[in-house]
Amino acid sequence: MIMFWILVAALIGMALAFILPPLLRPAPLDSAPAQDALNLEVFQQRLCELEADLSTGFLDQDQYAAARRDLERELLHDLADAPGAPSAQLSAAQTHSSAGRWLALALSVAIPALAVALYWQLGNLNVINQLQTAATTPAPAPAQDAPALADLVARLEARLKKDASNVEGWLMLGRTQFALDARQQGLAAVTKAYELAPTQTEVMLAYAEALAAASDDRSLAGRPTELVDAVLAREPTNPTARWLRGMTSYQQGDFVTAVATWQAILAELEPGGEEANNLQLMIDEATRRGAVTAPAPVLNTSPAAIQLDSQAVRDAPLQTAEPAVLTAEAAVETASAAPAPVAMNAAIAVTVALDPALAAQTTPDQAVFIFARAAHGAPMPLAAVRLLVKELPQTVTLDDSAAVSPALRLSTATEVIVGARISASGEAMPHAGDLEGETAPLPLRTTEAVTVTIDRVRQ
Repeated sequence: MIMFWILVAALIGMALAFILPPLLRPAPLDSAPAQDALNLEVFQQRLCELEADLSTGFLDQDQYAAARRDLERELLHDLADAPGAPSAQLSAAQTHSSAGRWLALALSVAIPALAVALYWQLGNLNVINQLQTAATTPAPAPAQDAPALADLVARLEARLKKDASNVEGWLMLGRTQFALDARQQGLAAVTKAYELAPTQTEVMLAYAEALAAASDDRSLAGRPTELVDAVLAREPTNPTARWLRGMTSYQQGDFVTAVATWQAILAELEPGGEEANNLQLMIDEATRRGAVTAPAPVLNTSPAAIQLDSQAVRDAPLQTAEPAVLTAEAAVETASAAPAPVAMNAAIAVTVALDPALAAQTTPDQAVFIFARAAHGAPMPLAAVRLLVKELPQTVTLDDSAAVSPALRLSTATEVIVGARISASGEAMPHAGDLEGETAPLPLRTTEAVTVTIDRVRQ
């Protein structure tokens, strides 16, 4: 409050500095010529005229002397009757100066009193405290995605009750429901859009993907394939339909056809772009799987596999608003076939702890990814488990059931590095600022428990 009143006094002082100086400054004396001076000037002019008349002979000496006496007599008369101008001017200046000082004194008292009275009635005396509190109070945490999506669902449902023929609205509702993992509700919404526009290409493809996404095995066989083929029959270059047709071949174990189909799409994409990179991952996976003889396709429903997918592809239906409901790598997961059985299902018991020095940088609900990757070779995790910070310390088991990709399982490695990472963003992909820790290379066949301490910040 002391600072507040200091600021008030400074502002009032600045206001008075503009108002008071003109009032306190003495009035200047009249600089116009005095009456005596004017009379003398007139006398000099008329005297010059008389002398000129005398020299030209217009007046004789007697006439000149008489005229001069009259002129001098008039001058004496004018000088005797003139008022004391300097004294009068001085008196007026003194009167003005005295009035100005009294007005300045009155304003010096009135302005501060009026300003304080008005602020007391209309102002906020606690504004400085409020500003200080606001400056020291941390910003509220951003709203989570789930409540925002739930609000969107409610708004869409309310709008569709009034306009049930809105095809785009039903499609958007379906995609949002799938994003919330409400698969049956999402399928119902997309089905409604298909009933309204069964021949619209976007709706047909969205319905095909919704049928696959809502099924237990996420298979495109049956009705989804029929819809995709119907679109390709009239639009052979449709990229979404071609991608889905390649996925159908992939799920059926025809990896050669899948690679050929996707390679044709890849040639049309911008090199190095996100879509091209994601599609290349799928092509590489199909190429690896086509190089070996695989048994019948099985589903990879490992939560770790889903968590460690490429973030951009995993979130594609929500972020890009494409008609697809299934994402590219999620479809690869669900279609992936397990490699030939191995002699031993390797397993590693991992105890994960957080260094107390880093505890202040975390929140209880942040995601913790515990993984094992090959010590030599691709950096892709072979197995992974997801926990929360509030569950630490915790012991988990990494084995083939937690495989990220069926083609790359823990039991295929001989030496691994075990690590754990706390994701600041909640994403499976690592980012600068994440907290992490890992072990040195370990032989896979060890039966001893492994301890991983999260003790450093990722740069």
